[in-house]
Amino acid sequence: MDRALTSRFEISTTLTPFRKSSLAITRRISPAIVFAKRAPIDGVSEELNLIASQNLDQAPERRRVRSAFIDLQENLDHCLFKKAPFGIRTEEWYERNSKGEEIFCKCWLPKLGVEIKAMVCFCHGYGSTCTFFFNGIAKQIAGAGYGVYAIDHPGFGLSDGLHCHIPSFDYLADNAIEQFTKMKGRPELRNLPRFLFGQSMGGAIALKIHLKEPQAWDGLILVAPMCKISEDIKPPKLVLKAIILMSTLFPEAKLFPKQDLSELFFRDPSKRKLCEYDVICYDDQTRLKTGVELLNATRDIEMQVDKVSLPLLILHGAADKITDPTVSKFLYEKSISQDKTLKLYPGGYHCILEGENDEDIFTVINDIVAWLDTRSTPK
Repeated sequence: MDRALTSRFEISTTLTPFRKSSLAITRRISPAIVFAKRAPIDGVSEELNLIASQNLDQAPERRRVRSAFIDLQENLDHCLFKKAPFGIRTEEWYERNSKGEEIFCKCWLPKLGVEIKAMVCFCHGYGSTCTFFFNGIAKQIAGAGYGVYAIDHPGFGLSDGLHCHIPSFDYLADNAIEQFTKMKGRPELRNLPRFLFGQSMGGAIALKIHLKEPQAWDGLILVAPMCKISEDIKPPKLVLKAIILMSTLFPEAKLFPKQDLSELFFRDPSKRKLCEYDVICYDDQTRLKTGVELLNATRDIEMQVDKVSLPLLILHGAADKITDPTVSKFLYEKSISQDKTLKLYPGGYHCILEGENDEDIFTVINDIVAWLDTRSTPK
């Protein structure tokens, strides 16, 4: 689940600083690097709220906060947690990548005695982690007989890196390739089909992975993918040039204005309230370099959609105002895959796997499992 996205690119009011001296710019930008303190969570002890309010810029602090909240998270009143299949095996570990960063990894396997049908590798969205809502989603897919594997991208969740700072979008894809390649070598996955699964910004990462290694996967599942930015949302050209310049000077600065988009993510208000417990998500202003990299990534993917050749399942809420469903239609029409399916869910918002009513959430999950089942013949 993404907690901030394309609508934060509307920054016409930030033109003023670019006309001032470098000293004035520095004064304007520098305070924006300060972290935003999280609002208290209702019904949570003062001690836990104090833990959740600390600066999460670096991974050690995020790991401590997650450890303090993990039991509470797994017992929340949400269908993904309350109706989790029995006996799902999980494993968490860290892998040091080629840049020396510790990357958080997790897998969910069917209960003992159930043969694994295929490997499903997940890429999470902007600001998010694979340890909160996706924990419940993964258990549902594992309960259908699949081995589900995921990472927190560098700078996100429990992995090393400045929180939600993307110095290079290609690096996110390259790191995912590195980690998923290691996972493919696990003995339980020998000779099994391999599928990529990306949600929102994670959909862009999954597409990048496929474009970098087109023969390495057996299929691609995309949920509300971020693969093209609407012209109505993109900053004006002059503003964009100024942003690019500023991102080279102050890459970590938080300049994009923060907006409360929670009502656009989750249609079910009771599930929207549970987002407060996603305590290691990034819920602050978008960093300058991150914003530029997201724009560049979508532009690059848009120019290469005619190279998308894998069996393709695209799922999107028809009422999504975060990533436009017409973008999924664009991807569906332009891809050269001979096996492609587009499902639009009437009335669905951005988080169709977490934020709809129970019945609609399980409809989407069942659609994913059914698609996997017909394409999971062992190699």
